[in-house]
Amino acid sequence: MPDDGLHAELSKLQGEVRDATRLAATFGFGPRYLHSTGQLHKWWANTGVFVQATVDGGADIPIPGQPYGFATLFAAQARGDLEVLQARGRRALRVHVEDGDPRRFLQAVREALELIQT
Repeated sequence: MPDDGLHAELSKLQGEVRDATRLAATFGFGPRYLHSTGQLHKWWANTGVFVQATVDGGADIPIPGQPYGFATLFAAQARGDLEVLQARGRRALRVHVEDGDPRRFLQAVREALELIQT
């Protein structure tokens, strides 16, 4: 879960995407969103455009009795979710931040919005 500052920035970005595209925009944090809106995205009408942001970094906290940790599990869940969206013909894009700084995702989306608005 992001800190309060990042959560506020993502909420602001949600409004910026909505205003730039004139479309409804939502955001959620995985993997928990898969149990609510994620199911709607996969199985409802094919009217959405999805951007999945993933970030490297952080400790891969071990899962007792498993040969992998939580970071590996979360990455696999994100990959699987994107594959399901794409297999169902959804317009879906993954933006991956390798240096672990999620604010780089914010920067990339804002740069893309500038291109849309020009």
